Amino acid sequence: MKPTKNKLAQQDIKRYNWYIWRFFIFCFSILVVALLLIAFQVFGPLPSFRELENPKSDQASEVISSDKQVIGKYYIKNRTSVTYKQISPNVINALVATEDSRFFEHSGIDFQRTFTIILYNLVGKKQGGSTITQQLALNLFSERSHNPFKRVVQKLQEWITAVKLERNYTKEEILTLYLNTVDFGAYNTYGISSASRTYFATTPDKLTADQAALLIGMIAPGAFATEFSV
Repeated sequence: MKPTKNKLAQQDIKRYNWYIWRFFIFCFSILVVALLLIAFQVFGPLPSFRELENPKSDQASEVISSDKQVIGKYYIKNRTSVTYKQISPNVINALVATEDSRFFEHSGIDFQRTFTIILYNLVGKKQGGSTITQQLALNLFSERSHNPFKRVVQKLQEWITAVKLERNYTKEEILTLYLNTVDFGAYNTYGISSASRTYFATTPDKLTADQAALLIGMIAPGAFATEFSV
């Protein structure tokens, strides 16, 4: 007696499911091995505990007048740090909404977003999947590589560093570090303080919702910061 078409179809489905599971298990195994090799610094050094506790960033030297007004700056990178309380809530809200909507829920890596981005990339819709903490890890400790293999390794290094940052800093501190180090594109402008002064001649605590949205939009790749002037 010949098997029915339904039985053949069920056998095919089971076989295909097994192939899919084997593929995912294989990919997961490769990921685990790669993370272990990176954790043991086979592909290069990771930031030490001391570096995580005291991240370095170039600061501009400001010339202050007798009435405490900034009259000039000397810098390699136009950056001046501020505290969390000196940043408008409009900036925080715009940043989280645009770059990392689950920032206050994850511990450095948003796996839900990561897997969604992988699926988007597989169908040809390229999107960024880094959390704010991962972007901070890149800003503080390395420069984006254009080599595909090195970029994959770098991405996994960002994962490990992001988790370490989350263990060492509060969410508010991570947001502050990020906004003090991020590149706002034109005029060699780094950090929310310099960006506020450069584009709107104001301070970060006085930025309106529209101004904050525009500045956060400049962080995205391909933003129009180089064409914007006030």
